[in-house]
Amino acid sequence: MAPDELTGTEQAVLLVLMAECRPVPNPELKTLGPELKKSYRDRLRDKKLIEVSSGTPMVLELTDEGWRLCRELFGTEPPLGVRGQNKALYTLMKGLGRYFDRADLAPADVFAPAPPDSVATPVDSASDQAPGDDVEGRIRAAYGRLASRAGGWVGLAALRDELADVGRGALDAALLRLERTPGVSLIPEENQKTLTGADRAAAVRIGNEDNHLIAIEA
Repeated sequence: MAPDELTGTEQAVLLVLMAECRPVPNPELKTLGPELKKSYRDRLRDKKLIEVSSGTPMVLELTDEGWRLCRELFGTEPPLGVRGQNKALYTLMKGLGRYFDRADLAPADVFAPAPPDSVATPVDSASDQAPGDDVEGRIRAAYGRLASRAGGWVGLAALRDELADVGRGALDAALLRLERTPGVSLIPEENQKTLTGADRAAAVRIGNEDNHLIAIEA
């Protein structure tokens, strides 16, 4: 699918999902960009540009094809009807496209999920108030269920799914504490092209690196 086959709203939603680099609940889209009506949502899903969860609320995430098309938007002409300040976005993207070409970059090399301390988590959540040792113990137990062997690599996306009731802030803090203990390692995925949006959203940032995999020796 070519960028000029999409409406301005559809393009804007894809760019929001790229910039957030995480699964985004449908109601949250209105605070980040344009509202995505059902007809547009179904069209983007049918074109395999987004994945839509069946839960409540629905959660939207870019597919690999969606990431590819977002890169093509860095240089495309504005859709018909786009004018004024909205047109400035496309001028900016053309400049980004030139930089990406010179630096041989892909969007996934630049866009990353917001750090945990900027992600709102409910302060009254029982799981966010759980003692750190309890969360660390649950991480070890979940790792044991997911890993094929002690010391094997497990994706943080799978680990987060296993501990879905634990708040993001509490889980990230426990992972960072564990990483400083002997026998626990967190590393980035070596082949960044294999990362899905869920993998990127699940990453824990240490220093200047997003880490996607965990291994626990014992």
